[in-house]
Amino acid sequence: MSHAHDRLLIIDFGSQVTQLIARRLRELNVYCEIHPFQTVTDEFLEQFAPKAVVLSGGPASVIDDGSPRPPERVFDLGVPILGICYGQQVMMQMLGGRVERGEGTAEFGRAYVAPSKDLDLLDGWFAEDREQVWMSHGDHVAEIAPGFEVFATSSGAPYAITADPDRHFYAVQFHPEVHHTPKGAKLYENFVRLAGFTGDWTMAYYREDAIERIRDQVGDAKVICALSGGVDSSVAAALIHEAVGDQLTCVFVDHGLLRLNEAEEVVGMFRDHMNLQVIHAEEQDRFLGELDGVSDPETKRKIIGRLFIDVFQKHADEIEGARFLAQGTLYPDVIESVSFSGGPSVTIKSHHNVGGLPEKMGLKLVEPLRELFKDEVRALGRELGLPDKFIGRHPFPGPGLAIRCPGEITRDKLDILRKADAVYIDQIRKHGLYDEIWQAFVAILPVRTVGVMGDGRTYDYACALRAVTSVDGMTADYYPFTHEFLGETATRIINEVKGINRVTYDITSKPPGTIEWE
Repeated sequence: MSHAHDRLLIIDFGSQVTQLIARRLRELNVYCEIHPFQTVTDEFLEQFAPKAVVLSGGPASVIDDGSPRPPERVFDLGVPILGICYGQQVMMQMLGGRVERGEGTAEFGRAYVAPSKDLDLLDGWFAEDREQVWMSHGDHVAEIAPGFEVFATSSGAPYAITADPDRHFYAVQFHPEVHHTPKGAKLYENFVRLAGFTGDWTMAYYREDAIERIRDQVGDAKVICALSGGVDSSVAAALIHEAVGDQLTCVFVDHGLLRLNEAEEVVGMFRDHMNLQVIHAEEQDRFLGELDGVSDPETKRKIIGRLFIDVFQKHADEIEGARFLAQGTLYPDVIESVSFSGGPSVTIKSHHNVGGLPEKMGLKLVEPLRELFKDEVRALGRELGLPDKFIGRHPFPGPGLAIRCPGEITRDKLDILRKADAVYIDQIRKHGLYDEIWQAFVAILPVRTVGVMGDGRTYDYACALRAVTSVDGMTADYYPFTHEFLGETATRIINEVKGINRVTYDITSKPPGTIEWE
């Protein structure tokens, strides 16, 4: 990253919400990078030259031997520092204070802090005599470091907000980055203002920097892009094309598991309107043949993933000089699999988009969106001039309709599903709800039910409508449609889609459910 813009360093001690710190700062147009504590050396600090530093939370205890620490040098840089939760405790421990085990002062969940004196970091923060925050700590600060004062307390944290104003060192026991701290964004806004950031890091700048990095990585080699038509792969393709032009070939795999008219729309836009080289790989028979009779969802995913790799390998072999495969991997994909940049976060689950490629492919990954959240990707897409129709599309999974068709997959069920989904999305658009919803789709259920149409008996499939609201896909709530909307939509699907005679609405949130059905 160029030094043309001021940079903020986030030192990661393994909190599961460290990425949200970066999100809050990016919303303020501040350029920041997350680096795990073990990689932050004196030499790194000199090269990175941060204008401010944030110390993240983390699962360790500063009392334990070998617990994570930043280098001592970080406190001698002469820049503002904000310590959060574990970050506060490590500041106190290293600067001459003392941290103890819980002993009745542990706090987990919603809490309230009350101010004890004025502090520039808290300008406009306390609207009343207390402010809601989100706590998650077992240890607590028992003695603050020399030069620090107490500026706010909670029932379980007598040192909830401490600071050494002369050195611009600030420390909070709670997590201002999570939405359970409603005014946390204001605290970050005050911090970056005090640090002298002007908020000049934008998607226009990210675009320029990403193009430079892609060119440096790729050189004169050829790149194959996995193009699905979703916002992630669409923006990745447009960005890489701007960087390397005809060195990019997009491969659109038509696996027979796409939505209605999707192949024609995607290939038409990128080939005809954006002048990209697009290979339309029509592999419906290959995918559906191997999925025939398969009902286990994990087996479906593995088959589809393996065939995707085989298809890419086939086309890579046909393109002389192809040495890279581009993917639209996003920040949440990386976070859910392993800590970003190799930090100490506990692994939550494996993710189908992350982990590199089989060695046999002989291709290296280009992932230009790996550090962005979904809303940032959409902003980048607008910056690149992509049509709103594609930028605003709801997410669509790599396995496609396969995971919206529980049980065995048949061409007949897929045709029914496509038509029902098209009616549902049409209804959402007609009612002006599309942009309010993160993701909406129909799942066809592996059961048939008895119905009556006219004077006849029917025995057709049931389907489930799914619609959720979310910020980044990591958590989600079901969308509160009116009963009138649901009734109207169910009537349209049953009347217009032969093969469905019963419609249900899925009101499960994530967690405990997932957004997709399989």
